[in-house]
Amino acid sequence: MASLMENLLTVLEQENSEYQRLTVLSRKKRQIIIDADIPGLEEITGREQDIASNIRNLENKRQEVINDMAIVLSKDPKDLTITNMIAFLNKQPAEQEKLKDIQTRLRETLADMAQINQQNEILLQQAMEMVEFDLTLFKSMRQAPATANYDKHAYNTGELLGSSGFDFQQ
Repeated sequence: MASLMENLLTVLEQENSEYQRLTVLSRKKRQIIIDADIPGLEEITGREQDIASNIRNLENKRQEVINDMAIVLSKDPKDLTITNMIAFLNKQPAEQEKLKDIQTRLRETLADMAQINQQNEILLQQAMEMVEFDLTLFKSMRQAPATANYDKHAYNTGELLGSSGFDFQQ
């Protein structure tokens, strides 16, 4: 059981480390979004996907360790949450303290990452709104005035002007 606990602590430490790397990238991404640096955004997104893949592998390892612990303890793996495991370890204060420590650090890292991601989401929404505004503005600049857009039956045609912005054919 002691080796399983060490394995669990090691995997949780590695997960926390990967989440911290992801948090650093999210902070960098914020400035890239502000600068509208599309190539930089593509590059950082690729790096985030690599880290996410590492996290997924670590989650699988953690689940394997928890399944092994569940077999040893004759418990359901779904019941072996970190909080429950801290309660199970009341006779092993050293392991209990290590588990509490990593739980606290993981919560802090994930809360920090969630806050940064929320800010990035808001920035991306604002950037999309600006792009939509710019597209609408460019479209409206090419549109003919309402008074000059009638056909021979006095219906509004809604046609756009040529690329020069001036209709020289009358």
